[in-house]
Amino acid sequence: MISQGVVLDIARDTIYTIIIVSAPLLLISLIIGLLVSIFQTVTSIQEQTLTFVPKIIGVFLGIIIFGSWMLDKMTGLMTNLWSNFGYYLSLG
Repeated sequence: MISQGVVLDIARDTIYTIIIVSAPLLLISLIIGLLVSIFQTVTSIQEQTLTFVPKIIGVFLGIIIFGSWMLDKMTGLMTNLWSNFGYYLSLG
């Protein structure tokens, strides 16, 4: 049976990868939201849907820019998991 420590290591690596891979897109969305919010405050435009289009465009551009790096990180995690699959089975 696989030990709790190994399961926790896998979970830790997975959560770390999720955080690292999602961070650039979340930061882009946060910065664009902040800029649009400042623009709305200055111009007194209170349209709720005004933030969606710039955020979507920014996230798409972020995927274009960071997509290969994100894919490398995710495939690295999966390669690590699959290459150690025999080790995980032999723990039983």
